[in-house]
Amino acid sequence: MGASSFVPLNMIGVGFIFPFLIASCLSPHLALAKDGVTRHYTLDVKMQNVTRLCHTRSIVTVNGKYPGPAIVAREGDRLLIKVTNHIPNNVSIHWHGIRQLRSGWADGPAYITQCPIQTGQSYVYNFTITGQRGTLFWHAHSSWLRATLYGPIIILPKRNASYPFTKPHKEVPIIFGEWFKSDPEAIISQALQTGGGPNVSDAYTINGLPGPLYNCSAKDTFKLMVKPGKTYLLRLVNAALNDELFFSIANHTFTIVEVDAVYVKPFDTDTLVIGPGQTSSVLLKTKPSNPRAAFFMMARPYMTGQGTFDNSTVAGVLEYAAGDGSSKQRPQFKPTLPALNDTSFVTNFSKNLRSLASNNFPANVPTKVDRQFFFTIGLGTNPCDRKNHTCQGPNGTMFAASINNVSFSMPTTALLQAHFTGQSNGVYDPNFPTRPLTRFNYTGNPPNNTMVSNGTKLVVLPFNTSVELIMQDTSILGAESHPLHLHGFNFFVVGQGFGNFNPNNDPKNFNLVDPVERNTVGVPSGGWVAIRFLADNPGVWFMHCHLEVHTSWGLKMAWLVLDGKLPNQKLLPPPADLPKC
Repeated sequence: MGASSFVPLNMIGVGFIFPFLIASCLSPHLALAKDGVTRHYTLDVKMQNVTRLCHTRSIVTVNGKYPGPAIVAREGDRLLIKVTNHIPNNVSIHWHGIRQLRSGWADGPAYITQCPIQTGQSYVYNFTITGQRGTLFWHAHSSWLRATLYGPIIILPKRNASYPFTKPHKEVPIIFGEWFKSDPEAIISQALQTGGGPNVSDAYTINGLPGPLYNCSAKDTFKLMVKPGKTYLLRLVNAALNDELFFSIANHTFTIVEVDAVYVKPFDTDTLVIGPGQTSSVLLKTKPSNPRAAFFMMARPYMTGQGTFDNSTVAGVLEYAAGDGSSKQRPQFKPTLPALNDTSFVTNFSKNLRSLASNNFPANVPTKVDRQFFFTIGLGTNPCDRKNHTCQGPNGTMFAASINNVSFSMPTTALLQAHFTGQSNGVYDPNFPTRPLTRFNYTGNPPNNTMVSNGTKLVVLPFNTSVELIMQDTSILGAESHPLHLHGFNFFVVGQGFGNFNPNNDPKNFNLVDPVERNTVGVPSGGWVAIRFLADNPGVWFMHCHLEVHTSWGLKMAWLVLDGKLPNQKLLPPPADLPKC
């Protein structure tokens, strides 16, 4: 049975043939696993010439595809994914949102759980999908390679299990990305050298295509052909490097049924917001009869920061199959998207997301908290390290970003390896501050001193510790929304608000019944978010802002969860082919 025969037939043939659903270049061989089957994939990371906006450049791809191929599996399946690096850069792949229970060696972030795969080398990512179903994605997790190195992960329910919503007529992955005319690696390299903000992207994309609102791109438009009176499941992924996005289809509404591979209470909306690193599955019910019109599907950024950004709009087209054989020009409708800084829309949208919390899909929110943490999130500065030059950050400094004023310094040895072999001295400090060392009015007038400290610090947690974490945005160099992603865990978003978190009053309003369960959450601009999770997965787990520029500036840290006492509570040993630094 080949990959192309496994991709469900109802996922193909919607007017535009998705390059990442043509899986013939993959080579799964299926064998029985404990709960499902074992699926083998081969991913070759290679350079490929791609033309967008009338400009051709060589980009990093998987199997020559942009976006890359879909990884399709069922809940309970084991995946063996061989990644071979044919490019000059070191590379690693992260399976974003996969829990990686006891399989931290397969998580992917470079220098956190593994050394990157060097040129000419291969590594087999080996993990089992446990208790998850829905839409996730994979992407490069070294420097800015994920600008073009990404693709969807589609987790179908177990055999003979059904969706808790209407079975769709077809399923369609829709991945948002950013296109740069220049090499993203050169862009971030220059920014880190000068200390200033990096150049922004030249276009947004839907399934790799910029669409008709950009110069020279009418032919590069994603088209979704639909039939009247049918229900389509759109699997949405925001793979953009640095932007949260609003998305809408003219004259149509969505029913949101799942986010981050967790089912939610269905709710209807004509516009959604999706942060980088977030995924969402939505039902689109088409009109009962052919409206003989074309409907733009559009996305543009939600922006709260002070810096420059790509203020453009990507468009695809939803068309109804003619049925009468005609393809004459039809009226076109465009949706109205929220204002670029419409935080109130984002807040209301977020509040509508609730876990299904049913018998089959319970919301197991930790009600007892063992450890409480308070993290400040935001930008700051480092002194200029270029002699006799000024840097391009604020007041001649270099931009930095931090959590609790610690800007994370990337190690040169993988943290998980250092922990597992007991050789952590000089690699990391196990004393990450549990709260800010200096208290200030976090969302008020910023302090005069914007300098951060630098270090490789971790929080150490005993196995099965229940954690409550408050993440507080700061107004240092301007308040802004930060999509924070936690590897290795889902967490429950039990509360959020604006201003400074009040530990006496705000917890009274926490939702401990049906809060949404996610792997990536936006820390509100000028506000805070409260999450809870159970540290039941031994290993070293990265947590970082999914705005790639902030990660590059140090807005990241890691949690070290120790082994439990029982055999099934311990991290498995590293595989023999684990890459070396």
